[in-house]
Amino acid sequence: MLCAVMFWGSCSTTRYVPEDETLLNSVKVKTIGEYHDVNTAILRNYVRQMPNSKWFSAIRLPLYTYSLSGSDSTKWINRTLRAIGEPPVIYDSLKAQLSSGDLKQQLRNEGFLNADVVFETHHHGKKTDVTYWLLPGQPYFIHKLNYAIDDPNIASLLEADSAHRQLYEGMRFNVNQLDAERKRITELLADKGYYRFHKEFITYQADTASGSHLIDLTLRLGLFHQTNRPDTLHSHYKMRHITFASGDPADNRLHLRHHVLKECTHLNEGQPYTATGLKNTYNHFGRLQAVKYTNILITPVEGTDLLDCDIQIQTNKPSTLSFQPEGTNTAGDLGAAASLTYQNRNLFRGSELLSVELRGAYEAIRGLEGYGNQDFNEYSLETRLQFPRFIAPFLRLDLRQRLNATSEVSLMYDLQDRPEFHRRVLSAAWRYRWNLPERHDRYQLDLLDLNYVFMPWISPTFRREYLDSETSRNAILRYNYEDLFITKLGFGYSYANGPLAVKTNIETSGNILSLGAKMLSAEKDHQDHYRVFNIAFAQYVKADIDLTRSYAIDQSNQLVFHMGFGIAYPYGNSNVLPFEKRYFSGGANSVRGWSVRSLGPGKYKERDGRINFINQTGDMKLDLNVEYRTHLFWKLDGAAFVDAGNIWTLRAYDIQPGGQFSLKDFPSQLAASYGLGLRFNLGYFILRFDLGMKAVNPAYEDDEEEHYPILHPRFSRDYAFHFAVGLPF
Repeated sequence: MLCAVMFWGSCSTTRYVPEDETLLNSVKVKTIGEYHDVNTAILRNYVRQMPNSKWFSAIRLPLYTYSLSGSDSTKWINRTLRAIGEPPVIYDSLKAQLSSGDLKQQLRNEGFLNADVVFETHHHGKKTDVTYWLLPGQPYFIHKLNYAIDDPNIASLLEADSAHRQLYEGMRFNVNQLDAERKRITELLADKGYYRFHKEFITYQADTASGSHLIDLTLRLGLFHQTNRPDTLHSHYKMRHITFASGDPADNRLHLRHHVLKECTHLNEGQPYTATGLKNTYNHFGRLQAVKYTNILITPVEGTDLLDCDIQIQTNKPSTLSFQPEGTNTAGDLGAAASLTYQNRNLFRGSELLSVELRGAYEAIRGLEGYGNQDFNEYSLETRLQFPRFIAPFLRLDLRQRLNATSEVSLMYDLQDRPEFHRRVLSAAWRYRWNLPERHDRYQLDLLDLNYVFMPWISPTFRREYLDSETSRNAILRYNYEDLFITKLGFGYSYANGPLAVKTNIETSGNILSLGAKMLSAEKDHQDHYRVFNIAFAQYVKADIDLTRSYAIDQSNQLVFHMGFGIAYPYGNSNVLPFEKRYFSGGANSVRGWSVRSLGPGKYKERDGRINFINQTGDMKLDLNVEYRTHLFWKLDGAAFVDAGNIWTLRAYDIQPGGQFSLKDFPSQLAASYGLGLRFNLGYFILRFDLGMKAVNPAYEDDEEEHYPILHPRFSRDYAFHFAVGLPF
């Protein structure tokens, strides 16, 4: 169908171009001569008219789709084709002239004061190609730089801050940097008490010598000017009174404790006014779950250099109760679940968020033989308490104010009854999250994360066939159906700024318990494990890193690179990682030619060809992805991707032959896949559909056809379809 649309559309892309008009077919921006400091890709943004968008920078399918529509707008098919398509861009000579002027002005702003721009058109049939030729000429440079500050107090401040100046002698003349220096000075003074200062008080004087490309530049900062009054020094303001009031006309009470209000306020009585303090005050009140909105009024005191601050706060309703039903389908087994959640946004009048969730689930399990019950029941109770600040001793007020921090305590009990076993999980955690304002870094510290897994009952059938069978040597399976105690300590760091995103995490478990057991000379059990309250505890270290870098080709096309690496090692009191800490490969966010948990480890292959969730796990994971993203039309985006990766074990396990990592075998054990994706971008979330095909399958290295399915493709064998919410990385 895609090929048909392209064929028929390509024959009629000018169908709806008026008789005396032409289709804008292409736009190019080029320099006459070589100019390494002229970025034509960025300058394209100043062109006012661009041709119709292309899929993957090559195919104008939106235009083709529009061209397929008929002229009768009463028919739904024509309206639909036009709605999802894109009308032809008609060449406009006036916009081309205006674009030339914009390009010329931008070149001059970048220091090419004698720049010129001409454009030429090439008409072929009913299509027009436009080329903008740039003639930058020689750039101008700043020869001498002077600061003429009429206010001596401000002159002293700027001299003390001279290390942060953005202008210097010898730099290329650039209007954008001149404006950036005005903005820097304005922000500096606004943080030093100059409440009424604005950047219009700063001007520039530029002098050039005839025949020279050098500029003598003077930055002038004038006195405070008022109509019909003589010029004076700029006033330096201090805060007089800071008051708090309810912003709700129906409720005059403030439902927040006074010390919480003070901690969120970054302006101080008797201290100079700061614009950053005002912004941080808005930000900190905005983070409070109990606050609906904040309005801050700054009022100068007549005849003085003092300011009064009135902070008006309207709070949300403290409590909510919600009910959420769910339908479930696990491998064809249908079930239902429901959760009841109570939230209190202002538990102790400090915007503490208390959340209590009660959840129940039921599922009818089919196909199990030899078990007395065929149902799965789960009940859980989870309680979370979040504080919008650090809850820790010995932290100074100024440090708490500088950080956007959250402290969280949680407790959860989960009860699972399956036909094969009964499992109980008790979890408790205490963690911190924080970041610095105006920074792109985020941190998380899991100070305490306890998990107690208790197996009160295991079916005799399940125990006989999987755990106690003489033919079963699955140490990983047995380990994960024993009582276990996990005491995790972890630290995470993430950075996201524009096209670059980094996420890292490191955690460890069992070290303090192991040290205590050794110091107390505790005895080990028959499996050579220390036990706490007669329960074995896990001991391991785990580290993960995730990198994403995107490159914008144009407004509709983007190339994204991703790398994810993780490694975990059990030691001391553990020979095997807990199942939830092990890695798996394949799925919507991994190597998409494989379904979830169906790849690896290494060249391991399940004997009967089925997916084995226990055996197909590992201690190390690598994901390498490249994805080309393009906007199609309407709310639809497309993607083409290539994935590579796998998982491995660090130790040799008999039940995972070929799964252990080896540097020598590593290249041949990298799986690879390719595919296409479709995304429904609904703004607040994205629905994603990906179709992946296997390219290299390490599990079949002795069979060329199976090992290289890219050379011997078979759709029924090689495809995997994924549905997910959100982008893969």
